[in-house]
Amino acid sequence: MKVDKNAVVTFHYVMTDDETGEEIENSNGKEPSAFVFGHKNMIESLEHSMLGKEAGESYTVTLPPDIAYGRVRSSSELRVSKKNLQFEGELKPGMMVPIKTKEGLRPVTVVKVGKFNVDIDYNHPLAGKTLKFDVEIVDVREATTDELSQGQPISQQH
Repeated sequence: MKVDKNAVVTFHYVMTDDETGEEIENSNGKEPSAFVFGHKNMIESLEHSMLGKEAGESYTVTLPPDIAYGRVRSSSELRVSKKNLQFEGELKPGMMVPIKTKEGLRPVTVVKVGKFNVDIDYNHPLAGKTLKFDVEIVDVREATTDELSQGQPISQQH
């Protein structure tokens, strides 16, 4: 079966910074990632690169910032109350911590820490980076009715 709308795609990947060659993430040796194609659960351009591929295929795709995590926005600092951050312990500049948003938890970078408030940078941590993905399609199958209604593979839910 080829990757197409409503297929459950299981894959391994290695993500590297294309400019420095630094490995950012690697799923090899772990559970492969899985998603339902066409339900906006991952970087759209990476998802689109899988269209028509089959289990066993491997390929490389390079995504510039505009179609990965966006460009770095200089006006992206914000002062928030410490209670909005999902973090226990001492906050320090440079740390990445999750913040509660309407869309759920999102990673932000701590810029400055005050007594009650924290200045954060809400650029995605990978904004501005050209990313290279080495992808191996492990499995492609039709999504079940439940998976389609939830927009994600049942096996990935915890």
